[in-house]
Amino acid sequence: MLAHCLGLAYIVPMQSISPFSVTSYRRLYFAQITSLLGTGLTSVALALLAWDLAGDQAGAVLGTALALKMVAYVFIAPIVGGLAHKLPRKTWLISMDVMRAALIGCLPWVSEIWHIYVLIFAINVCAAGFTPMFQATIPDLFKDDQTYTKALSYARLAYDLENLLSPTLAAILLAIMGFHELFHFNSLTFILSAVLIAITLIPKAAANERPPRVWHNIQFGISAYLKTPRLRALWALYFAVAAGGGMVIVNTVVYVQGYLQMDAQTMAMVLMASGAGSMLAALAMPSLRLRFSDRFIMFAGAALLAVTLSLGTQLPQLTGLTIMWFMLGLGSSLIQTPAGNLIRRSCRPSDSAAFFAANFSLSHGGWFFGYLLAGWLASQYHLSLAFAVLAGVAWLALLIAWQQYPKQDPEELWHSHEAMSHMHPHQHDMHHEHGHTHHSRGNQQHHDTSPTHAHQHPHQHQPLRHKHLFVIDQHHTQWPTKEG
Repeated sequence: MLAHCLGLAYIVPMQSISPFSVTSYRRLYFAQITSLLGTGLTSVALALLAWDLAGDQAGAVLGTALALKMVAYVFIAPIVGGLAHKLPRKTWLISMDVMRAALIGCLPWVSEIWHIYVLIFAINVCAAGFTPMFQATIPDLFKDDQTYTKALSYARLAYDLENLLSPTLAAILLAIMGFHELFHFNSLTFILSAVLIAITLIPKAAANERPPRVWHNIQFGISAYLKTPRLRALWALYFAVAAGGGMVIVNTVVYVQGYLQMDAQTMAMVLMASGAGSMLAALAMPSLRLRFSDRFIMFAGAALLAVTLSLGTQLPQLTGLTIMWFMLGLGSSLIQTPAGNLIRRSCRPSDSAAFFAANFSLSHGGWFFGYLLAGWLASQYHLSLAFAVLAGVAWLALLIAWQQYPKQDPEELWHSHEAMSHMHPHQHDMHHEHGHTHHSRGNQQHHDTSPTHAHQHPHQHQPLRHKHLFVIDQHHTQWPTKEG
């Protein structure tokens, strides 16, 4: 992907370097770290607030709030992604941070359970607007694939560190303040994130060639994503991730404090094992991608998840559980860390926000079902049945992904174009070679065959068969068959 940034100084050379040498990435990364840390504190404070308002029904309140979070992610992200090319990146990101800061600042004042639901949904609508735009901005900072891979690995580490550090920091802060103050602390982290984004040079989005119709732009990302074989495989693999992650997030407390009859400190240790496995995979990813394909790495992660969940049906004791959680974290990260590379190579730079939003929405649809199955099966039946069903989900996801992801997956493909006439914004390239007639003085016609700016007018495409880097876009609406 071209990292053209209108001559800004942070364009990096082709060789792989540390992404932290790029000032814009460094600031955006610390903005991400800051907001993630605050979000982790809110998770702890929200559980305490739910207990304060609902007592023994706090679990049901949190479950409903989590479901609303997934609904916001699934339905709002595609809308934002489809319209992202019309939005100024920096202004949009800053506004989403400021709105989250204001909404979270309202949480200490709630007095009814429905207040929690409204605020949590609104907060995550903003998150669904922020995250895909943020993810689509990062690839434009780098030219080479290896440096971008390192950036993805560090992003994965940020999530893992948040999982490890937020509960610890929350415990320290709760020793000196009430849980309501944690919400205020999180508001400040989003303000700091907004400030960091405000002082960052963010590249403009590439010119977009999609027609201006609103519904076309909203549905484009998901439609194009699902027409791309490697991305259909990625979506299937997210269900394996959700199966493993659902067991970890929902049922760790049930397994440790219910089945094993151990304390909260032991539960924290088991959760740390999952985070450690995820961090190991993220740290190893740049080296792994030098030796193995993304396809191999991601399938290895899915197989590890499926095997581990299958072994979980035996309900091992603490040592076995800790090893299993480590393996679940490792397998999940082997799938999630390279995902950005697959999306990057599957779209035009101008369409990246739509594709990242589609990935965000579809993957969280998988998490929605992972949470439901993990919680419902363990509470209504037994932990061993939850492991068995979720293992089945992981094995099925691996099988579907194996069928969808071609063994030979070249970027350049032979394909044919039928003749067509239409109008949409475009620049002159291999699909738009035509002249422009205009009248000059004396009513003599002149032809300009080389405008490089984006423009729009009725034009016709002649029949064509050729080979080039292939992605789903305005001129390539279906993936070519083997025959081309």
